[in-house]
Parts: sequence; C-alpha cells; structure tokens
Amino acid sequence: MKINCIIVDDEPSSREILEKYIADCSYLNLVETCKNAFEATEAINNVEIQLIFLDINMPKLSGMKFYRSLTNPPFVIFTTAYPEFAVEGFEVNAVDFLLKPFPFERFLKAVNKAIDNLKNQSNENNYHEYIFLKSDKKIHRIIINEIYHLESVGDYVKVFFNGRFIMVHDTFQNLLNQLPNNLFVRIHKSHAIAINKIDTIEGNMVKIKDKFFPIGQTYRNEFMNLIKSDEMD
Repeated sequence: MKINCIIVDDEPSSREILEKYIADCSYLNLVETCKNAFEATEAINNVEIQLIFLDINMPKLSGMKFYRSLTNPPFVIFTTAYPEFAVEGFEVNAVDFLLKPFPFERFLKAVNKAIDNLKNQSNENNYHEYIFLKSDKKIHRIIINEIYHLESVGDYVKVFFNGRFIMVHDTFQNLLNQLPNNLFVRIHKSHAIAINKIDTIEGNMVKIKDKFFPIGQTYRNEFMNLIKSDEMD
C-alpha cells in the first residue's frame, strides 16, 4: 500500500524533519510540502490524499480550523509543540498526536496506526461497495447498491442491476450469502430483493422498478417482521 500524504507546517525546520522521516518510509508518497492551510487546500483538490501531517498552531488559519473545514477529510496526524491542543485533536478522530520534537520511532508508530485505519477502511469499502461475479466467461465488477433483484433459474442466478442482468452459475443461497444481509432479503424460494429498493408492498407482492415479485408463504413472516423492525428504527 502506497499512501499519498502531505505536510502542512509553517516552520521550515519541522517540514525538513518530516520530509526526512517520510523519505525513510518506502510506503509513504509525499505529494507536497505546504507552508499553510491555503496551499494544503490546493494540494488536496488536485490529488487524492490519504494522510496529512498537520501542524495545529499556524498563522491566519490554524490547522484545526482547516481540518474541520474539509468535507471529506483524509486521516490526520497532528504535529505541534503545544500539548494543550491534544484533546481538541482527538475530538476530530485524529490518528495520532505528535508532540514536537519527536523521534523517528514515535513518528513510525503514528504512521502504523494510519496504515491500520486505511486497511480497515479499504476492507469496509470493498465489502459494501462492489462484488465480482463471473458470467459468460467474464468477471464483472457489480456495484452492490445497484443490485435490486436476484432470481433463481435452475443452476443459475439472474442478478438484476442498473436496468440489466447477468446469469451467474452458482447456488441461490451461496450468492445471497456474499451480499450484505442487512441490505438483501429472501422473499421467495426463487427471489431475493434489495430492501432499500422497495417501492410498495401490497398483499403478497412487492413492487420494485415497476416490477412485481411474489412473497412466498414460507418467507412472509420473517420478511414482514423485518419491514416492521425497519419502521421502528
């Protein structure tokens, strides 16, 4: 994993130390060294940044105010000579707080925390965002949020998504187990649907995208209890 990072610090000596430390870590890619929050804003807008080494006490716009202003902030490791800022730093879920001057060993410990956080974030995104399915001798990357219906057809499963479908050679239950169980529910021996795509429920039918799917008697109670539970939340 190569991590894009930036330094934001108004002190030349502090920037030089961080540059040296980062250069000694082959998995860190220093995109830019910034003297203030305004330069940092430009850097973040131009390149995807995963980690910021950010000084808190800077002129014009403090590091803390700058970080709070970001809509989708990268992970941050605060660097400062003032320990009184530590509490405020952790209020914004900072990875770590480095008190100047800090040795390389302490820097490395903070970076390892950031790596763990990035790996956990990546695993969550991979699970919730997409799934790889094989069909017609090709492997398709399907966005999970676009899937709205699964239909069992003999030894295959029709996976409906984004206005089309693919045929996957797999058992119905095995394929369903690969999807988040809080997003999909089985309503019939041959049908499963995405809960967040339901338009209406009338009698023993569920409507999604102008199509109607039957609710099997075996699955009705569990399905209706799930719907009632969602209404209570």
